[in-house]
Amino acid sequence: MLVIGGYVFLLICVFGSYIAAGGKFPIIMKALPFELWAIAGAAIGAFLMSNSMHDVKHTLGGFGKIMKGPAFKKSDYIDLLSLLYYFVRLASTKGAMALEAHIERPAESPAFQKFPNILKNHHATDMICDYLRMVGMNADDPNQIEDVMARELKKMLHEELHSSHALQNMADGLPALGIVAAVLGVIKTMGSINEPPAVLGSMIGGALVGTFLGVLMAYGMVGPCASRLKGVVEEESKFYEVIRAVLVAHLHGNAPQVSVETGRKMAPSQHMPSFQELEQAVQNLQIA
Repeated sequence: MLVIGGYVFLLICVFGSYIAAGGKFPIIMKALPFELWAIAGAAIGAFLMSNSMHDVKHTLGGFGKIMKGPAFKKSDYIDLLSLLYYFVRLASTKGAMALEAHIERPAESPAFQKFPNILKNHHATDMICDYLRMVGMNADDPNQIEDVMARELKKMLHEELHSSHALQNMADGLPALGIVAAVLGVIKTMGSINEPPAVLGSMIGGALVGTFLGVLMAYGMVGPCASRLKGVVEEESKFYEVIRAVLVAHLHGNAPQVSVETGRKMAPSQHMPSFQELEQAVQNLQIA
């Protein structure tokens, strides 16, 4: 809702101030479809040329994140920390081999079934299972595991940020494409130079709509969307940083409570559960 509200407010301020200052709206409306056709069409064509089909689909899917915001809330972080607490406590008391039934078939695991939102997130589920499996194969050097996890998280973040980079590249090119549309309008005007001044003025005004649209779409529409998407992706990446923090703390020999407390500190401030909330959650945790 905040994104839509921002767009509406932007358009009201821009066009409202123009009309209030005595601007003639029919000139813009007459030129708008053709200028928009040229600018948006050129931008979409350049976008398709500079990205693979996978990246195009990924970027289109990113618009859902722009509208909905980050997928993870405080309850998701509490669930994740509770699940990790169960696993590290199980590994501490019964050994790493006790985790095998959970990590080899997570869909059948009562621990994962207790938290269906995490089970549906294949990135989180795979990360938990893969690294707990490595621990079971005696890859228990915390520095080595931390390095591997850091590189994987960096790769994931780089791939997820491609959509915002693609949108930002489009935003960077829109002012120039607006100039292209404006130049075409000037060429059209020069071809009618024998027309009366009133007609020429209207034609030049229509040509300048191209420059106006290019700048407005770049800095008022596409650019903010790219920035919003980048912020959402970076916030969601903290969810996976929590997994890394807990597992590495566990491998360093910390108690389960200390390990999950280390992970809690990695959650975004607005979604980070309090110490008491997390303690209550793990105390109430009952898994068959």
